[in-house]
Amino acid sequence: MDKKRFAFQKSNYILLLVGVAIIVIGFLLMTGPGSTMTHFEPDIFSFRRIKLAPAVCFFGFIFVIYAIIHKSRKGA
Repeated sequence: MDKKRFAFQKSNYILLLVGVAIIVIGFLLMTGPGSTMTHFEPDIFSFRRIKLAPAVCFFGFIFVIYAIIHKSRKGA
């Protein structure tokens, strides 16, 4: 019998894990202290939380899309 053919190769799974790790890093960059009713936290408007973290997450999602459509050079 022929080998079972899977939709993804090993390289696809590795790329998917890298993309998910990038997304998790982006979400971790968004974390931090929040404001309360008695104390305003100006860090909620920092460059890291407003611009850098969403850009990292976006790059991670683009990387995951690339990992899904990536075609292995080996052929199956």
